[in-house]
Amino acid sequence: MKMFERSGGLLLSIIILLTIAIASCDQNPLSRSKLTLNNYNQITTGMTKAQVEKILGPPTSVETKDMLIFKKTTWRYEDGKKFAMITFKNDEVDGKETNLGTQ
Repeated sequence: MKMFERSGGLLLSIIILLTIAIASCDQNPLSRSKLTLNNYNQITTGMTKAQVEKILGPPTSVETKDMLIFKKTTWRYEDGKKFAMITFKNDEVDGKETNLGTQ
């Protein structure tokens, strides 16, 4: 009986540690998407595309428009109903928009 209690305590400890590890992860554990509010909040004006991709991963879609005096690129990230759009002006973050945190 004591052996069962010890192994039960060990199992509980393992479950708690796994729960903490998953909760602190910067990915959605089910979809493996990096589109989380925590990651989105790390994106700041002036970041490069490489810096954004390191945090959020590759975008779901990309749209680029060459204006007369600058180039505007919009990266869209989607994970189910969640989305984020990162706008670059001359390859640096100029703005962002999301519905994360509203669901």
